[in-house]
Amino acid sequence: MEEFLEIKRTVEEVKLMPPLTWAYIGDCVYELYVRTKLVNETNLKPHYLHIEAIKKVKAKAQAETLNKIYEELTEEEKDVVRRGRNAENHHLPKNANVQEYMYSTAFEALIGYLYLTKQEKRLKQILDFC
Repeated sequence: MEEFLEIKRTVEEVKLMPPLTWAYIGDCVYELYVRTKLVNETNLKPHYLHIEAIKKVKAKAQAETLNKIYEELTEEEKDVVRRGRNAENHHLPKNANVQEYMYSTAFEALIGYLYLTKQEKRLKQILDFC
């Protein structure tokens, strides 16, 4: 499976990617983390797994999570968050306001950036803290 999920970009290439690309993969990584944690720690049926996962991965919850961890971030990570927050996104969410959506995009960008730059230890620290 490692080879299947292998990241074939250099750190320099990842740094040049648009922040919305980081957010795109970060959304997937975070949702997989939340779903895996729920499966490992509960005995819920799939419908209830979905309901619980949505509580964590919705824009408002991600924005709140970013707010909680922000002071623990490095300067590089804060820069990633800033770039993710300021990325021009033409999608407006159904269940969040624009500010929540901007900060959830920033959170997803951070998760995606750490994943793509293969900073597994730091990614795990942040996900576990969340």
